[in-house]
Amino acid sequence: MLGIQSKWGTRITGLLLLVSSMVLASATVRAQEPPAEQKLFDGTSLERWTKTNFGGEGDVRIEEGSVVLGMGAPLTGITWSDPSALPFRMNYEIRLEARRVEGSDFFCGLTFPFHNDSASLIVGGWGGSLVGISCLDRADASENETTRIRKFEKEKWYVIRLRVRENRLQAWIDDKMVVDCVIGDRKLSTRSEVRLCQPLGICSFQTKAEVRNISIKGVEPEPVPSGTP
Repeated sequence: MLGIQSKWGTRITGLLLLVSSMVLASATVRAQEPPAEQKLFDGTSLERWTKTNFGGEGDVRIEEGSVVLGMGAPLTGITWSDPSALPFRMNYEIRLEARRVEGSDFFCGLTFPFHNDSASLIVGGWGGSLVGISCLDRADASENETTRIRKFEKEKWYVIRLRVRENRLQAWIDDKMVVDCVIGDRKLSTRSEVRLCQPLGICSFQTKAEVRNISIKGVEPEPVPSGTP
């Protein structure tokens, strides 16, 4: 009888240990998952944003769930009001929708944090069709390898995504990749004109634009290549 009880006790103990390890493993996986997507604009107020004081900026207002950036001379924009409350400075993805209403230059200059530095994703610049990152080693979006040319229609909404990782910047417009840049030891910065948008901001250049559905989420760090010390 004692032998039977001993066997059952051993089996039960083993089962409990197995269940405990499974629960622990599940909790560890959940802890490692990136945080859920967070809204940065609720469609009704600029509670966590301020109008960027460029000088010569146009009107900024909310209409039908969108931030309207009036025609500026030359810039109009909004800047995140509390840098210390930024959800991420690395390993994140920003998603928003933007469109050009009037004008012929960039309708989305998305300035974003990269550790303690910032850079900008320019959409529709230099006459209305250029996409790229400003700046890499002080070379702006028209002067580095991220330069792309594409047509943008007025009054059309475009879905823009920017993914920021330790060694790579990637961007998509309507799910088509437009930027895939390895950083390495390169220096990121913004042009002086949009410095007031740091660390996070959105602006337009001599263009009336609208932005909406601004959100951010964490992403997994880029895998370290095998063989890397």
